[in-house]
Amino acid sequence: MIDKGSHSNNPLEQFVLLAKSAKGAACNELIKQVLESPGVYVFGELLDMPNITELKNGPEVKVYNTLNLFAYGTYSHYLANPSDYLELTSLQRKKLQHLSLVTLATKSKCLPYDVLLKELDMTNVRDLEDLIIEGIYADIIHGKLDQKNSQFEVDFAIGRDIQAGDINVIVNCLRDWCNACEGVLSCVETQIQRANEEKNKNIQRKSDIEQEIVNIKKTLKTQLSDRPDGVDDSMSSDNRDATATDKGKKTMKIKGLKILR
Repeated sequence: MIDKGSHSNNPLEQFVLLAKSAKGAACNELIKQVLESPGVYVFGELLDMPNITELKNGPEVKVYNTLNLFAYGTYSHYLANPSDYLELTSLQRKKLQHLSLVTLATKSKCLPYDVLLKELDMTNVRDLEDLIIEGIYADIIHGKLDQKNSQFEVDFAIGRDIQAGDINVIVNCLRDWCNACEGVLSCVETQIQRANEEKNKNIQRKSDIEQEIVNIKKTLKTQLSDRPDGVDDSMSSDNRDATATDKGKKTMKIKGLKILR
């Protein structure tokens, strides 16, 4: 028997180590324990082991089919062909329902209660909400129960095992994502180039204005230096002559007064 309380960063690791030497009934018992073990929600490493793969061609094919179901299938798959699999215990049934909930959560961010009740073969909303809460505490899904609108809003769901046939789909999805990122990057680079060009134009415009101001100052300084000192440019030549005449008259008058004395 496996010590389910033993600590491991990977809950499946201890089963993988034991499966390397397990044969026959021991191998079957090991798989049944895996399907009930809390914290184990991926099974790909076991399915890839030669002694596990051998089961699908022997009398214990149901054991292999059940492990394969937990790795890739859902509860609705089990209900469609229950005779192909082992009869599930209550713990195994609940784990498969949790895995089915994870699969649904990866396909939609909003899961109506009526859809979940049908997929998980449940009739009571309270039991459904309890199942979802258990999944949240198990850290396989995160989200919010929207009881007003009778739906579960998904924030996060763990990833399940990937079948070989799904690899091309994932590759295409990643390729599309990379192409989209390249498009965004190209757009950003174009905007940066435009911003730099506009910046350079503004710098050149500022430099031209500053140079024009310097030239105007030089011109004004040259014009002022070419004019006689002490001459008020606002006075016309006629006004300057009149002023000079008035000064002469004052001088003569003063001189006349001196002579009379």
